[in-house]
Amino acid sequence: MIGFVKLAPSILSADFAHLGEQVREAEAAGADYIHIDVMDGRFVPVISMGLPIVQSLRPVTNLTFDIHLMVVEPEKHIESFLDAGGDIINVHVEAATHLHRIVQTVKSRGKRAGVSVNPGTPLSEIEEILPELDQVMLMAVNPGYSGQAFIESVLPKTRRLRKLLDEHRWGAEIEIDGGVSIGTAPGCVAAGADVLVAASAVFNKTASITDNIAKLRESVKTAGRTL
Repeated sequence: MIGFVKLAPSILSADFAHLGEQVREAEAAGADYIHIDVMDGRFVPVISMGLPIVQSLRPVTNLTFDIHLMVVEPEKHIESFLDAGGDIINVHVEAATHLHRIVQTVKSRGKRAGVSVNPGTPLSEIEEILPELDQVMLMAVNPGYSGQAFIESVLPKTRRLRKLLDEHRWGAEIEIDGGVSIGTAPGCVAAGADVLVAASAVFNKTASITDNIAKLRESVKTAGRTL
């Protein structure tokens, strides 16, 4: 499949002392989305950023805010993150009791609805809601920490999802989150991913954000698609 692949730098690995500047650099370097991980310390072991981060960054950039809610009872937080400036709201199928209602709530606000799927969760858990979705986020790590090793079993899972979406002409993007690097990005793209979330591969002390994004783009050329 030939096409354009989007990059969603995750600010989970950014320097929070210079967060606005780093987001601006990512935008200037060609990022498509800004990925914002929200963790509650219950669905996942740690607590991370919340509404104040989204609100403070919204005036900084016009990029799409790709919100990843790693929280229990996500339905209690949807409206707040939409009001704060979220553009895509992803909830975990493992945490959503009334998934269809959540998706409809997001779409009723004119925003994009996504569902996140943990490594051990089969695609059958989301098959009934697929026609309604704008995005499916396949986790390539167990959610909660940046810098984890890429779980290779996400690649055949991605291929199966790509085939399912294409056969039915459903329009959801496939997003892969976790362990994305210049070493793993080509395989993700070849398997059919539309969006790559990259945290430590973009925000690190080894090279600039601009250079890291350029390296990711270069790495996927062998997959026949552009990033």
